[in-house]
Amino acid sequence: MNLPAFKFPKPLGMALSMLPTYPPSVLFSHGLNLALGRIIKPELLEPLHGKLVSIRVTDVGLSFYFTINSTDFVACKADKSPDLAISATAHDFFLLGTRREDPDTLFFSRRLIVEGETELGLIAKNTLDSIELPKLELSQFTPEKMLEKFAARLHAAAR
Repeated sequence: MNLPAFKFPKPLGMALSMLPTYPPSVLFSHGLNLALGRIIKPELLEPLHGKLVSIRVTDVGLSFYFTINSTDFVACKADKSPDLAISATAHDFFLLGTRREDPDTLFFSRRLIVEGETELGLIAKNTLDSIELPKLELSQFTPEKMLEKFAARLHAAAR
């Protein structure tokens, strides 16, 4: 099933772009650690250690800044130009995250913009391509399914 391309309304993007970057970067970094922390081998990202990376969601007006150390993704303040900046719309990042679209296709159609040290971008892309990410099924996040999982965990903890 092909989902229609979605863009956030411009007024929302303009409002969100006025927010400071650090608090959302903290949440984003923690999300990366939870989602990828056990999946990516730390040595694969070694060339990115200490580099400032920015993920820019163009239609939402948000930018996330982080660096990578030997164990974690760490939020950073946007006090200098990033070594690597990756920009796309929220919909295109969704397509990448769910593996419905290939990064090369988005890059060559100019929907995914990579700026800065492009070698770092290739390292990040190749690392993500080399891991087997679990398929994200949005149907597993319905309120009913979430309540079932929660109830099962409570039941298991009560034993």
